[in-house]
Amino acid sequence: MSTPPLPYDRKSSNTTPSAFSARNLSQTRLRSNSHGPLAQDISAELTEAEVNSIAPPAPIYKIVLTGGPCGGKTTSMARLSPYLRERGFEVITCPEAFSLLVNNGMAFDYLSAVKGMDIVVQDTVMDMQIGMEDGFERVLRARGKPAVLLCDRGLMDGSAYMKEEDWNKLMQKREINCVSELREGRYNAVFHLVTAAEGAEEYYTLENNAVRTEAPELARSLDSMTLNAWVGHPSLKIFDNSTDFETKMQRVVEETARLVGLPTHLQKVTTKFLLKKEPDLSSFPKEVAFQIFEVEKVYLYEENEDVSQENVLKEYSFIRKRTSLRKSGKESGSVYGWTSVQKMKDGQRIEKKRIITKREYLSLFNNRDKTRHIVRQKRISFLWNIQSFNVHVFKEPSDVCILHAQVRSSPDSDDTVDMPSFLDVDRLITDSVEDEIYGAYQISLIK
Repeated sequence: MSTPPLPYDRKSSNTTPSAFSARNLSQTRLRSNSHGPLAQDISAELTEAEVNSIAPPAPIYKIVLTGGPCGGKTTSMARLSPYLRERGFEVITCPEAFSLLVNNGMAFDYLSAVKGMDIVVQDTVMDMQIGMEDGFERVLRARGKPAVLLCDRGLMDGSAYMKEEDWNKLMQKREINCVSELREGRYNAVFHLVTAAEGAEEYYTLENNAVRTEAPELARSLDSMTLNAWVGHPSLKIFDNSTDFETKMQRVVEETARLVGLPTHLQKVTTKFLLKKEPDLSSFPKEVAFQIFEVEKVYLYEENEDVSQENVLKEYSFIRKRTSLRKSGKESGSVYGWTSVQKMKDGQRIEKKRIITKREYLSLFNNRDKTRHIVRQKRISFLWNIQSFNVHVFKEPSDVCILHAQVRSSPDSDDTVDMPSFLDVDRLITDSVEDEIYGAYQISLIK
């Protein structure tokens, strides 16, 4: 058996890439600005691990695995850990905080034993989850190698098990003004594994998890509420039960490979449609949960296309500011990200993403590509029939409206999209050269 390729292996080249190229931004620009410049006299007093923990030299990906009971989270983590380690990644799994409480003596009747106890428990769960995630991430950063932190549920999951008013009280208590901090501001991706009680009822069982006691009806309800809790995350991926369980697990592995930049069989992650006009939010059914954002997308300066990788056709990068809007239209907080894109000669598109700070964003903003417009959009994220949709309403420099619909992306999957009836669709956007004009990369060009 051949040795799996290590991540980010690069073939040697006589060409010296720019410090501002897509490749080096992850290691040079972000490293020097992670938490302020590392002055030489200060860094000399620190160990290598301490320097790495402050400014990691390699990417770290945080992935939440969530969903209703008996969806495949435990099996997914068991599959992903060896898969990623064999390909050069360090991997740590973060356990579910609530299960730790129950497995160590907290009875379920604690939740109703004293008035307000459920809020105290969820507050404690959040403290534990943050502590474990931050601690594990610190260890991975110090290690200095590409790494993945697999989280058994994430901070937003607690909202599915609380009344809305109680969740809001908890957010006020913790002085959290915008849940984006707990959602896209913290995790690179969220994988929702739909409970077997939805579409694979004959396989629904709780024998592998003594903490869970839900009947199928409750499992379906919790699955739906958990999924709604994560609406708005730009990398929310839904794995339903339209295939057998083994194929479902393979879909999870393939999506993970795509996220961290490994070769994958996933040829298409989303299908795009041109809309005739911006959706009227008042026409959305009451049961459809949605989130609204303002997005600022800035392409960064690049040197000539890199030829050091013979399979790379084009490489570029951009930064993004994503601001959450309340239903009133008032801003509630912003999160920032950096993305590197490689277009391969075989047709694959490989993206590497990082969550960055506001300071990093402002620093990189100064290195923007002046031959391109700053792209500004309004985005509407929502769920429909266990599918994830994002509407991109361009405000500058164009006024087109594009629908991004998640499709099942395994080799044997059906790419049919169950289109919401409340959207006014013009046509499918294809991968043809003619339709490249509907991509932000082309729209941003100053003509």
